[in-house]
Amino acid sequence: MTIRETFEQEELTRLSPRACKAVQSRGRARVIAPCPLRTDFQRDRDRILHCKAFRRLKFKTQVFLSPEGDHYRTRLTHTLEVAQVARTIARSLRLNEDLTEAIALGHDLGHTPFGHIGERTLDELMQGGFRHNEQSLRVVDVLEQEGEGLNLTWEVRDGILCHSGKQAPATLEGECVCRADRIAYLNHDLDDALRAGVLKPFELPGDCLKTLGQTHGERIDTMIRDIVYSSQDTEHLQMTALVQSAMDGLREFMFERVYRDAWRAAEEARCDHVMKGLFQYYSAHPGEMPNEYLLIGYKEGTDRAVCDFLSGMTDRYAVRQYQSLFIPGAFSAL
Repeated sequence: MTIRETFEQEELTRLSPRACKAVQSRGRARVIAPCPLRTDFQRDRDRILHCKAFRRLKFKTQVFLSPEGDHYRTRLTHTLEVAQVARTIARSLRLNEDLTEAIALGHDLGHTPFGHIGERTLDELMQGGFRHNEQSLRVVDVLEQEGEGLNLTWEVRDGILCHSGKQAPATLEGECVCRADRIAYLNHDLDDALRAGVLKPFELPGDCLKTLGQTHGERIDTMIRDIVYSSQDTEHLQMTALVQSAMDGLREFMFERVYRDAWRAAEEARCDHVMKGLFQYYSAHPGEMPNEYLLIGYKEGTDRAVCDFLSGMTDRYAVRQYQSLFIPGAFSAL
């Protein structure tokens, strides 16, 4: 018996009947030889962790654009926090941690530069719209490995696609990531807003904090415990009405004071201008994109290729490209 087979047998006895076991996976689009050391879900986690799109998350916006402080979240640190929260929930419910972690690490691979600002711009420009969860799936299916994709299991792909939007994930592990994503961004965006001085502690909604907790750690702990204790024998993950209401109230407060507040308007306009300028330029000059996108343009059209190129950019790369294309350089003296 290989090490992988030992892991697989252990899952059958240790995990909850509700958990998705590696041996029960629906498989991959392209059949590959099994790894002697890792289960399929462990293998998927490693493929995501080592891909180029994952590394680019380091320089993509979470909420605050290109933050100069050392402690503000980026899309990468958000992803890691989602993975930690999701794994805690999965472990406590005896679900599959490996599947949960793989979904969490891959859920935001399709995010644009400038966070949801860039997503809204591409949604406006692309016929048929643009949604980051669909782009995340496209990254792992099509764009990575020079067009070959990562060839992930069906369960990981489903969790990545369904972490956001109206369609629910097919597994409880996918639901863990959905819940963890909201827990993570609400709490760390609030933490960053306080650090930046956008919010003051006395401005926070007292009724929500009374239920959730006064500190960052208390709020996360309350939300995680509530999900775990409320979901012991349920078909889907859930929260108590009290904690869910407090969490929804905090989310409404964050949208009003942070995500849609006037302080972001000027930055959003500039980011929107950069994205539209780049989209128009490369649509008119597709030959200036890297070769991999030229092939996409030939197969799927120029707009699709430009969208893939732009959505994969980091904040700083998008700004540099815009500057090199539209901002005159200094003239040297003759």
